[in-house]
Amino acid sequence: MVDTKKYHYGLGRRKSATARARLVKGSGLVTINDKPAFEYLSGNKTLLAEVTDPLVLVGKQQEFDITIRVSGGGLSGQVDAIKMAIAKAITVGAPDLRGTLKKAEFLRRDPREKERKKYGLRSARKREQYSKR
Repeated sequence: MVDTKKYHYGLGRRKSATARARLVKGSGLVTINDKPAFEYLSGNKTLLAEVTDPLVLVGKQQEFDITIRVSGGGLSGQVDAIKMAIAKAITVGAPDLRGTLKKAEFLRRDPREKERKKYGLRSARKREQYSKR
């Protein structure tokens, strides 16, 4: 694999979170919004492990330094967006790994969004209690 670019780019979205990932040849450092990933994710090891799942699946966790810009949404939505962005960036650099990532559903966007509140109701679907008499 001969690279003419300096990095591989991927974009991931989940709920209202958007993540942009850059993969550069390196030693496995992950930075999110200019902070180390562990610090950004409030020291949550399970979220950190979830972020690196696509790299672990293809066995390249020590080959790339990852720089991530993420905005919008909550921490969980951001983690899912980051995961998708990393997976897409891997497929740009190595198209032969696309099938593996696709089978593990890292390239599929989760379409669930928060439903809007409707007028006349208390929330999106909650209504006043029905009274027959």
